[in-house]
Amino acid sequence: MYLLIVFLPLLGSSVAGFFGRFLGSEGTAIMTTTCVSFSSILSLIAFYEVAPGASACYLRIAPWISSEMFDASWGSVFDSPTVVMLIVVTSISSLVHLYSISYMSEDPHSPRFMCYLSIPTFFMPMLVTGDNSLQLFLGWEGVGLASYLLIHFWFTRLQADKAATKAMPVNRVGDFGLAPGISGRFTIFQTVDFSTIFARASAPRNSWIFCNMRLNAITLICILLFIGAVGKSAQIGSHTRSPDAMEGPTPVSASIHAATMVTAGVFMIARCSPLFEYPPTALIVITSAGAMTSFLAATTGILQNDLKRVIAYSTCSQLGYMIFACGISNYSVSVFHLMNHAFFKALLFLSAGSVIHAMSDEQDMRKMGGLASSFPLTYAMMLMGSLSLIGFPFPTGFYSKDVILELAYTKYTISGNFAFWLGSLSVLFTSYYSFRLLFLTFLVPTNSFGRDRLRCHDAPIPMAIPSILLALGSLFVISRRRPAASLPLSNFWANSPFVLPKNEILAESEFAAPTITKLIPILFSTSGASLAYNVNPVADQFQRAFQTSTFCNRLYCFFNKRWFFDQVLNDFLVRSFLRFGYSVSFEALDKGAIEILGPYGISYTFRRLAERISQLQSGSVYHYAFAMLLGSTPFVTFSRMWDSLSSWVDSRSSFILIVSSFLNNKSSQE
Repeated sequence: MYLLIVFLPLLGSSVAGFFGRFLGSEGTAIMTTTCVSFSSILSLIAFYEVAPGASACYLRIAPWISSEMFDASWGSVFDSPTVVMLIVVTSISSLVHLYSISYMSEDPHSPRFMCYLSIPTFFMPMLVTGDNSLQLFLGWEGVGLASYLLIHFWFTRLQADKAATKAMPVNRVGDFGLAPGISGRFTIFQTVDFSTIFARASAPRNSWIFCNMRLNAITLICILLFIGAVGKSAQIGSHTRSPDAMEGPTPVSASIHAATMVTAGVFMIARCSPLFEYPPTALIVITSAGAMTSFLAATTGILQNDLKRVIAYSTCSQLGYMIFACGISNYSVSVFHLMNHAFFKALLFLSAGSVIHAMSDEQDMRKMGGLASSFPLTYAMMLMGSLSLIGFPFPTGFYSKDVILELAYTKYTISGNFAFWLGSLSVLFTSYYSFRLLFLTFLVPTNSFGRDRLRCHDAPIPMAIPSILLALGSLFVISRRRPAASLPLSNFWANSPFVLPKNEILAESEFAAPTITKLIPILFSTSGASLAYNVNPVADQFQRAFQTSTFCNRLYCFFNKRWFFDQVLNDFLVRSFLRFGYSVSFEALDKGAIEILGPYGISYTFRRLAERISQLQSGSVYHYAFAMLLGSTPFVTFSRMWDSLSSWVDSRSSFILIVSSFLNNKSSQE
């Protein structure tokens, strides 16, 4: 049963890929959706068997690589974090598959789309169930490949080509950290098996001084692993690919940004918590990077006009919360927020897809407005998702986001306070752009084309059912009590996300944090909503005020152009690498030294030599006679001089020397 959870999506994807032209659009949709749905049901059964009693299940499937001390086998581990991730991945993927049946019904290539959509649902369970680093890395690369295929689905669109091409090298940047991190773990622990590595993590290791900081091997490995998480989970620096991924179909955005690829980095850090707990420097780096990502993405989203890009930046911001929750050693709360975020973020994307689908693929919010009467169900669904996103009391987002901020405050460190205040300000901006999205899309006077208004309609039944189920998940996915009193302090997680006793502060955040500290996120969320309510109904006057003021105009451009991150990266990094790749790697090496010293140089030398020799072939008989005379002269001269030279040369000894040397060479070769 446990293995079917992983391999059923692969079966559906393979059947859709190989037999899609025979099954047709409906057949492939039914096949892939059925396989993923059965996988979701089996995940619920596995959750029931594993999680309540914290009884992990270990499966050793088959040997894979065995070479002296190196041993890597196909194996799976099903513990509490794994089954939680399996429920998130398979349930949301099944709902996205069901939604895609209607959303992609008019696309002629829908069998190929359904084949691609099942690929991350196979690789992500492989990643989360792997019991060694190599199996995790295989799933890691698989979800990256799946994201490229899905973003590049509409390959005739130039922007989709650019977005997919950009996603691959950004993922490679993360792999540049993860692969050396895995190699470093094998170098130190002589194994890639998680249980062995975690059991030996507390042993002291060698250290050295770097930039006036003492770093040990575990610190370096954890920072390398975190670089891998930065590339996969869209943290600061690699977050620029996340909004570009919106060029794919909307179900792709829901699958990638809610359940599969972007959550891989967070889960990898939570899985490797026994390593991350010992180097405090690595935890400080993780906390700071996560806090800066949440703030950067939240401030970027406030002035974006593309409906899906606003939600994409909210994904980056929420991933920042999850990362810095891991940085303050609360991995279970991070996975808890990941689970809640998956439901309301998938709800927001699918609701946005319903609007875009009905508005003739229009994504600019400035060309919408007044759609609440035409989309009452979609408006209600997006309102529920937005309330959960901003941490409004009682939806699921409130129970996880507020706990993360309280934990950051009660950490009582510089990095903890830094994360708390940046995270609290991010709540303000998140609330503002969430309600700005609602106002511009549904409530302000209409600004859409008449033909779109006449043809627009609310989501059909196959698209409405997944949205309703996700809305229920966004409201009631977990116990309505505070999580400090339910999940994280119970025996649910057992010891899977390992936390050192000195870093355990969950009880203190619940009972010792000041009341005003607990109220700050709620105050900021209501303030952001009020600001959006007062500004967006008079958006034209507000924008004119920005345009007339020089400072405000520059501030507007700064946030609207995404902090100029893309321009800075293109000017200082991308162009330098492209220039190096063309001038040095291509011209000087590939087309230069390698070809001159390699096949091109050898062929050119022999060709020129043949041309020189061919010039001797003149076709004149006397030239040939002269050549024969020159060739025979040394031979005749040597034969005539042999009588005088034979007294100095013993022919028998020469023969013996030649034969013995031949036999020695033959014996040495054998």
